[in-house]
Amino acid sequence: MTPIIEFKDYTFKYRSQVEPTLRDINLNIYPGEKVLIVGPSGSGKSTIAHCMNGLVPFSFAGDSTGTLRIKGEDPAKLGIFGMSKLVGTVLQDTNGQFIGLTVAEDIAFALENDKVPQKEMFQKVDEVANVVEVDSLLSHAPWELSGGQKQRVSMAGVMVDDVEIFLFDEPLANLDPATGKRAIDLIDKISGTRKATIVIIEHRLEDALYRDVDRIVVVGEGRIVADVKPDALLAGNVLIDQGIREPLYITALKHAGCTVKEQSRPQHIESMELEPYKEQVRKWFKGAAFEKKTLNTESALCVNHLDFSYVEGRPVLKDIHFDIRKKEMVSIVGKNGAGKSTLAGLICGFLKPTSGAIYLNGEDISDQSIKERGEKIGLVMQSPSQMISKPLIFEEVALGLSVRGVPEEEIKERVYETLKICGLYPFRNWPVSALSYGQKKRVTIASILVMNPDVIILDEPTAGQDYRHYTEIMEFLKSINEKFGITIVMITHDMHLMLEYTDRAIVIADGQLLADDTPANVLTNEVIADKAYLKKTSLYDLAVRCGIPEPSQFVERFIHHERGQREGGGRNGKNSDL
Repeated sequence: MTPIIEFKDYTFKYRSQVEPTLRDINLNIYPGEKVLIVGPSGSGKSTIAHCMNGLVPFSFAGDSTGTLRIKGEDPAKLGIFGMSKLVGTVLQDTNGQFIGLTVAEDIAFALENDKVPQKEMFQKVDEVANVVEVDSLLSHAPWELSGGQKQRVSMAGVMVDDVEIFLFDEPLANLDPATGKRAIDLIDKISGTRKATIVIIEHRLEDALYRDVDRIVVVGEGRIVADVKPDALLAGNVLIDQGIREPLYITALKHAGCTVKEQSRPQHIESMELEPYKEQVRKWFKGAAFEKKTLNTESALCVNHLDFSYVEGRPVLKDIHFDIRKKEMVSIVGKNGAGKSTLAGLICGFLKPTSGAIYLNGEDISDQSIKERGEKIGLVMQSPSQMISKPLIFEEVALGLSVRGVPEEEIKERVYETLKICGLYPFRNWPVSALSYGQKKRVTIASILVMNPDVIILDEPTAGQDYRHYTEIMEFLKSINEKFGITIVMITHDMHLMLEYTDRAIVIADGQLLADDTPANVLTNEVIADKAYLKKTSLYDLAVRCGIPEPSQFVERFIHHERGQREGGGRNGKNSDL
């Protein structure tokens, strides 16, 4: 069979860089295949995607050697428009793909460009809208939709053009766990019904494997490190060697001393042959240490029966109440649109509650201004670009102190001390633009930390980060929590983060408090997981299938073991380059 995508001895160097990003790539993808491409940040996997859809060389100039053919054609000769007829791309940031004022207009855009008769156009739009389940949203504006709905509209926009190759760039990055599962389900449905070739670029490996893929291509330092079937990859050590997170159940089996075999079909925990491993897992569980953490009893942040509506009669939050204690690390989780970011806005004073009160260190802060609250409560937004406003690192970190009239000498002293804590002191006079994403993230945290806050709230602190950068950011947050006693609250869709780094999970669904419990209890409770669009952890399935009667305790002991490994410089310990 002739490949539909063919890289042969392909090397590519961006014009602005000295060294090639891709080196000697040999990769064949055949018609109808479903291929997952994984790799750490900077490995070159996104550049491979850009080569497939024509952004290289038309949007990203550079020099290449070797050959690349998409359906026998040279992308450099077809141009971006010609490539768009072969490859439909769904971007990580779906907002960047919307053109129409309504969902129907947006889906129809490619058809209008091709001068398709109106009757046929309506028919095609209805057809693809039905496939991706947005037929009831055709009259809505794209920006009114949830993250999952936006993604389905983007899928419809490329499906309507009858492309043969679908390229999904980080489709799970901004989705809650349950919506992510639906996205993978929909991609699988497109693969089956359209007989299309599917390429998925994703770093959330376990979530991406919710449905079968034919092969997994691992990219590392610009080269293809592995190109194998999922079962073979999960039975080896390539993922660990490349700093890519394994599925949690695979890690748990290895903790128990098991050697995972390809013939056990480890791609899915639900269908994996576990008989050879059960006894070892049960033995590990019985012997695994577990230490219950003693929590501080002093209140740091108390939300007392809070109600809020943007429009009268349509409540966004209803009777939200919880008490976060000093020195805690807590996660706030729930589906897209549940009201998590609105809650952060109320705590910081950007919004005023309809009723209820917020207490900081036991004091009612309802009458405090945003500025007054900002001295004790810091908010770190998801993207550094949402916060950074100064060209130089020192100026950015000093900004909050400057606007409060702090003397210049004190500003210098506090900024330097904070930059040392954050590992940024050597770069104090650098422009922010010269930093990596992870370093910029640290600058935003430093700009809050310099204010000596009691509480830091972080919105999706690890969104879009590979495992190494995720670990570095989280270990840094953990260190400032432990060294300085700062209470840390994280709004997140990342169930791994919730399990590994927080001792409490506050679950919000449809504007109401659904649970306030340990992460292990939340992620082993099917009712809560379903209602809040969370994803029941695969550790639960492993425990149940191995005959362990206390699945939540199994999860707790796994987390304790993982933390012990990290603190002892375990297998994931690497030098930080943030």
